[in-house]
Amino acid sequence: MVEKNRATLGGRLSAVLVAAGSAVGLGNIWRFPYIAGENGGGAFLIIYIGCILLLGIPVLLSEFAIGRHTHKNSVGAYRSLSKPWTPLGYNSVISSLLILGFYFVVSGWTLEYFTTSVSGAIAEFTSSAVNAEKFTAFTTNPLRPIICTILFALLTHIVIALGVQKGIERSSKLLMPVLFVMLIVLAVRSIMMPNGVDGLRFFFSPDFSKVTGKTFLDAMGQAFFSLSIGLGCMITYSSYFNDRTNLQKTAYNVIALDTLVAVLSGMVIFPAVFSVGIEPTAGPSLVFVTLPSIFNTMTFGPLWSALFFLLLILAALTSTISLHEVLTAYLHEERNLSRTKAAWVVTIVTTLLACASSLSLGAWSDFRICGLNLFDSLDFVTANILLPLGGFFTSIFAGWVLNRSILRDEVSDHGSMKCRLFGLLVMLLRYVCPALLLWIFLYNLGLFRL
Repeated sequence: MVEKNRATLGGRLSAVLVAAGSAVGLGNIWRFPYIAGENGGGAFLIIYIGCILLLGIPVLLSEFAIGRHTHKNSVGAYRSLSKPWTPLGYNSVISSLLILGFYFVVSGWTLEYFTTSVSGAIAEFTSSAVNAEKFTAFTTNPLRPIICTILFALLTHIVIALGVQKGIERSSKLLMPVLFVMLIVLAVRSIMMPNGVDGLRFFFSPDFSKVTGKTFLDAMGQAFFSLSIGLGCMITYSSYFNDRTNLQKTAYNVIALDTLVAVLSGMVIFPAVFSVGIEPTAGPSLVFVTLPSIFNTMTFGPLWSALFFLLLILAALTSTISLHEVLTAYLHEERNLSRTKAAWVVTIVTTLLACASSLSLGAWSDFRICGLNLFDSLDFVTANILLPLGGFFTSIFAGWVLNRSILRDEVSDHGSMKCRLFGLLVMLLRYVCPALLLWIFLYNLGLFRL
């Protein structure tokens, strides 16, 4: 039963858009294209979709089941189902806190590049070498990146402070459709560039000669992290689902939308890259170093640049909102703070951490943790340790600990839907998902090499 006065989402469409908003982020638009570029384009896409089906659906469904059955935040959910597993909920809280510590910084960069595009100053980004110099000068500046970071944190806070229905639900209904429209417009414009079709051919024509064991690991990692599973976001959001929400259809729709965003992002990036003769394996620098010079080759370049970085702002915002909500819901429900006070505590703490993270790229770069600055340390610990472990133990919990009748009841929507593949779902959660996530974990730590 839903707790008295606890917020619930308005309907099925709201559930899909809110959950999809949590899944869709910079990982789809920024990370997916360059990872695909490094792993054979179309070949990676095929393997990625297979990993989504094999890894994404089972874990996502299990988190939906846990969240809706308990109607609690991630810590409260695990505590109510099995007290010894409460630390798994705290893993979600810690992960969300640390991720916001650097994600707010990167999100702030999108604000900077958007304003640079709107002002027309993007025209000064005439080559990748010039862009790299300007990017380094900006990120190492002791003040400007912090201002952008604080602004993005406050933007996130406003949505959270408005509440689940007026803030998160309404923002998702607005941001997700706008994000898709912008992606489609940018994809069409990119394809129309000279040699743009060559980019599509690279993206959709598989080159299996470039496929290695690392390709499968990259695809599994991207599939897992793209969906925001193992973070507590989906447990927290699904705790606001009502009993009429169809979990299976919601999961399939979320995965379809998340994958569609990744594919559309590839259709934006690769035609533009091939049009100006840049290698599709340019890596993480594609967005902030390579793309500005590409926009400058277009008619109305600043306009297209502004649209692209506005797209990144929207994608980043949907993710920071979900991460913030994990922390806010925890403080509100477990520490008995009012929602307003809980939101402010989260905003202040994560913003301070993010400011320190930003400074670690410049003025505080001498401060190191195991050889890494604070920004890279937060990224490494969350991506390589906390998230894989969270996904691994979530699979173990759902496959071995969670009462089978609870999982079946939630996945079948209290018996109203047939669940012919329930046995397969349990098998994947018990054996396949933990094995694959353990493989990713060991590989990321350098304890397993191909």
